[in-house]
Parts: sequence; structure tokens; C-alpha cells
Amino acid sequence: MQRGSRPRGLTTRAGIAAALFAVAVVPGWTLGDLAEESTGRPVLDWLITCGWSGVAVAVGAPYGSYRRLDGFAGAVPLYGWYLAGVLSWRLALLPYRDWEPRRDELWQARWLTGDLIGHWRADAAARRAVTAGKRPGAARRTRSATSRRPSAS
Repeated sequence: MQRGSRPRGLTTRAGIAAALFAVAVVPGWTLGDLAEESTGRPVLDWLITCGWSGVAVAVGAPYGSYRRLDGFAGAVPLYGWYLAGVLSWRLALLPYRDWEPRRDELWQARWLTGDLIGHWRADAAARRAVTAGKRPGAARRTRSATSRRPSAS
């Protein structure tokens, strides 16, 4: 994290979110309309439009604290557009977050304090450089119940 970095303002975040939503929805509408005009089947329009929305949700889901499988929910008409809108709003603020991480993301999340209170930061864990060619010494081993020999009484 850079020292002077700040979360985006409301206007900038809204502009980025609108652009992300347009990328997530408009191409599907366009391709669906073209398919309907060429085939004359309105069902094909809905399938392409909802499929594009589902793919967009599946791609952005891990970055917005959703599971990739939520892409299936993104293919549901109207609900998929809602999910695309929520993900667009969340992705527009990254790398900061104003939503609480899921349980499986808590290991890498940090609650920010000071001027950034109310935000989370969930960067990937820093990788340690390899400093030795050998494995570090293992801890003292304890005896397990299976390694004990029965007493001969």
C-alpha cells in the first residue's frame, strides 16, 4: 500500500461503477439483439443476454467477496443485473473495501484505522523470499497414540 493512497471519492467511484456495469451488461444486450434479428427467436436473445451477465458476474465475483459459482445466479434474469450492479460498485473501490469480508477471506483482511476507519484492505499475503536451501528445523515431535507399543503385562 502506498503511503498517500486514499479510497476513491463518490463521483469517481460512481463513474467507474457505471462503466463496469456497462461492460457487464451492454455487450450481452447487443449480441442478444443481433441474434434475435438474425434468427427471429426472442428466447435466444434472453439466453445470450443472461449468459453474458452470468459470465461477467463469475469473472468479478472473487474480487467482490462473492464465490465464482455465483455466476450461475448472475445468469438469472433481473437478479443477474442486480448482482452485476453490486459487483460493479464494490470493484470500483478496490483495493479498499467498505464491506465485511467473508469468513474465508478474513485471514488476509485488515481493518483500517485512523483516517481510513470503516474500510478493509485485503491484499494478497506477501511472499517471503527463500533465504536458505534447507528446510527449517522441525519442532520436537510428540508421541501419538498409534506409535505407543502396548505394554506386555
